[in-house]
Parts: sequence; structure tokens; C-alpha cells
Amino acid sequence: MRKGIAISAAALAMTATAAVAAPPASASASYFTRGPNGVTIEIATVNGSGCPTGTAAVAISDDKEAFTVTYSDYMAQVGGTSPATDFRKNCQIAMKVHVPQGFTYAIMSADYRGFASLEPGSSGLEKAHYYFQGMSQTGKAEHPIKGAYADNWQFTDKNDVAQLVYKPCGEERNFNINTELRVNKGTSDPNKVSFMAMDSTDGSIKTTYHFAWKRCP
Repeated sequence: MRKGIAISAAALAMTATAAVAAPPASASASYFTRGPNGVTIEIATVNGSGCPTGTAAVAISDDKEAFTVTYSDYMAQVGGTSPATDFRKNCQIAMKVHVPQGFTYAIMSADYRGFASLEPGSSGLEKAHYYFQGMSQTGKAEHPIKGAYADNWQFTDKNDVAQLVYKPCGEERNFNINTELRVNKGTSDPNKVSFMAMDSTDGSIKTTYHFAWKRCP
């Protein structure tokens, strides 16, 4: 059983909300403390070695301020008897986010959490980016971890208010999320396993994406 963390969606939203700087006064009128009622999310497609069929799910928070992606079989590993291809795992999810007419959204920040056990001389890497169908991708955020390491990990990617990319009003576009975990054996003992996972003691970890809402013209 791997060590990990399990934090509620509400706690995740509160943590990130506290970490994100308040928007400037000129922009505050565009944002809401709560998202509109009637928001729903469904997965359109899931592909990748890090999220086999049935191992990824999405859910929106009660306050409509965030949604979570839960993984239950997302782990990269090297060393020991690990298959050669397991050093890298990835997941690509396309989601349909339905919002009430007159509203649109952007992603203010994203929280990624998991657990890593890295032997001395090895290293791990988490990558992520997201974008609306047919629009430019966000820059890939990369977060390395050096061994020796055996603990929970947490990374938060934030977007400046001035750089938020909103879904075009009145258009239906899938929201795409691409993530990757990678473990490099480096100079570590090849007989010992190093791994990096998005998971927890109960077999899942919620990656949380935080909305920024505004009214359409």
C-alpha cells in the first residue's frame, strides 16, 4: 500500500482560493464568488497509459468554483522488475463543460497532488497543460523532484488575471487536459524501484481545477 493523501474537494477549493491573489479592482466586476447554477461536466474521451478505461472520473464542486479529476491507476516507475515502458505515464482527457447561457469560464489555477518514492540518484517529473478545443494551449508547467524523496508532493499552477483564456461565449468547445508523470533512474540502484504517482491511501487523488467566471456581453 503506497502512502498518500486524501483531501476533500471543498478543502482543495479553499486552499487554492487562499493562495490565489485577488484580482485588481478594475477586473473584480467580472468575477463571482460562486459559479452559476446548472453547470455540469462529462468526460468525452480519455486516452493514455496513466488513465486506463474506468480509472479516471470528474466531478464539480458544490459551490461551482472548481472541478476535480480523480485518478486511480496513475503511476510511473523504474528499477527492479518494472516494465521498460513504465518510466513515463500520461493522460489526455477531453471534457464537455456545460454552463448556463450568458456565462463563460476560464481556469484560474490547478492543483496537482500525489506521492513519490525516489531512490538516491533518481528523479521524478510532473507536467501538465490544458486548453479549449481549437484554441492555443497553455504553456507546459513542469515540476521536478530529486531523489532521495519519499513523501507526498503538491504543485499548483496559477494564471495571472490578465492572461486568463475564456471559452468563447455561445460556443461548445471541449476542455482538454494533458498530464504526464516521468521517472528517471539516473544513478540510482537499478535493483530498487522508484515511482511517482497521482494517488492516495484510498486509491485515488483529486486534481483540482479552479474556475474564473464572467458574464458574456
